[in-house]
Amino acid sequence: MPELPEVETVRRGLTDGLVGRTIGSVEVRERRLRWPLPADFGVRLAGARILAIDRRAKYLQLRLDRDRTLLVHLGMTGQLRLLCANDLPPPGVHDHVDIHLDGDRCLRYTDIRRFGSMHLYAGADHGQPLLARLGVEPLSEAFTAEYLHRHLERRRAAIKLVLMDASVVAGVGNIYTNEALFRAGIRPGTPAHRISRARVARLVAEVRAVLAEAIEAGGTTLRDFVHADGGTGYFQLDTFVYGREGAPCRVCGTTLRSLRQANRATVYCPRCQR
Repeated sequence: MPELPEVETVRRGLTDGLVGRTIGSVEVRERRLRWPLPADFGVRLAGARILAIDRRAKYLQLRLDRDRTLLVHLGMTGQLRLLCANDLPPPGVHDHVDIHLDGDRCLRYTDIRRFGSMHLYAGADHGQPLLARLGVEPLSEAFTAEYLHRHLERRRAAIKLVLMDASVVAGVGNIYTNEALFRAGIRPGTPAHRISRARVARLVAEVRAVLAEAIEAGGTTLRDFVHADGGTGYFQLDTFVYGREGAPCRVCGTTLRSLRQANRATVYCPRCQR
């Protein structure tokens, strides 16, 4: 599933090509996404001007005029590609939505598994149920050691599960949680309330660092993830633990171990992480 760096990469890739453009027509070939698109989805979008593109956790937010927002989640296999309308490839079976823009551009939404979603809403973000309960952004000033320690000190769940709880920190995701915990030297199964303030401070710093590095690298190469221009990320080439079960630790040489936590793969070094 595309995680925060992948979604941020898509946001940056779309900004120059979309901001300032006006939506002409919308062609919906398949309404059955994770939540079905309403029958008037295209009519409501037509004529809207795109003012900005933001990101909240793993959601893209296309800010429109008249205080409206198009919220997009890529799900597991969703892709947004900005194409030339004058040389538009014929739609494939998984090309579900085409948003035609002025300037001969088309924003095409493709989703093999249809776990992604699109929602058009008006007003403040906190009025959108999918956003209302999200915690702080991990790259924002609000994500501090004090904030995280306050949320950990009464939690007995494993630190990895708490860090992936979107109501605490929005959008860190499995790949980058694995990497941040390795860099911070914290074993993923450690009860959250047992982690000292000093170690929490290091963990916050490592979460910020690994996300920033992944964004700079263009995200992680996943089977179905592509940027707005069709390229792929390459952060996965530099992971310390994710996807490397049974391989030697890049730091100490110890064989990396794995376990399942909430049905997600966790890989760690038994020597470097304690």
